[in-house]
Amino acid sequence: MTTAGQEQPRIRVLYDESRRDLREPERPRPVRLYLWEPRTPVATPAPAPLIAVSHGTGGSGSDMDWLVRPLREAGFRVAALDHHGNNFVDGYEPEGFLHVWERPRDVSFALDALAQEGPLGPVGAAGFSLGAYTAAALAGARVSPEALWAVFTGAVPLPETPEFPGVLEALRAKYPQDEASRHAVDGAGADLSDRRVRAVFQVAPGSGGLVTPESLASVQVPVEIRWGGADTVNPYETDTRPYLEHIPGASGHSAGPGVRHDDFFAAEPADPAVRFRVGGEAADFFRRRLT
Repeated sequence: MTTAGQEQPRIRVLYDESRRDLREPERPRPVRLYLWEPRTPVATPAPAPLIAVSHGTGGSGSDMDWLVRPLREAGFRVAALDHHGNNFVDGYEPEGFLHVWERPRDVSFALDALAQEGPLGPVGAAGFSLGAYTAAALAGARVSPEALWAVFTGAVPLPETPEFPGVLEALRAKYPQDEASRHAVDGAGADLSDRRVRAVFQVAPGSGGLVTPESLASVQVPVEIRWGGADTVNPYETDTRPYLEHIPGASGHSAGPGVRHDDFFAAEPADPAVRFRVGGEAADFFRRRLT
């Protein structure tokens, strides 16, 4: 959601030569960045702390104003990403929805590119839904290849994906050989942590049932979590509780008993204030942890 009068971000499209474009394999993987400078710099030596923001399934970094705006007002630089194959700007590919481990690699690649321009300063990561998994992966959360393989083979049902109906069938059609698919899934268990990330804020986190408790127990940075009490897309028991219970020192609370998943992005949410309230809480968290 773009607010009238909001300053437009600086947009950059980077290309990761180590990975392939999902539509044109002869080209490198694109990573689009939306870059904002702080409205009021914090009273710390330059540069201002940087927050990497990861969007939810089928979203876009350009649609995260509810989180970006309070971060900027609190004095942070913000770099929001478009994850290839999983953003509405460029369209969808099945890997963009199911190869979730590529998302934290996008963030680390972007941080590498920004670091070439100058010092990054303290770095935090924040995300919504699948973006919240992305933020946690940067702190050490790992997806279980066995759990993912069970989903890909149909042994464990995949919840319906409204943005991409039939996404699993599309992935199978694109990669018909079981051996090739299994090789891809094995990459899910890699350590994707980035030591530059010093704090994580998760909103309505997804993939909680796929991450391993052992990896969550290894997270050593502060993690704060918010969720909706009426979220049926990423229910608390399945998706939030694993992060909250297994990450040492993780804390958080419900954003409200009636808050739904789509209250964070719908044009007409049931609770119009919740997304901005949670955005402000994210800014307060990072102010305490990074400044």
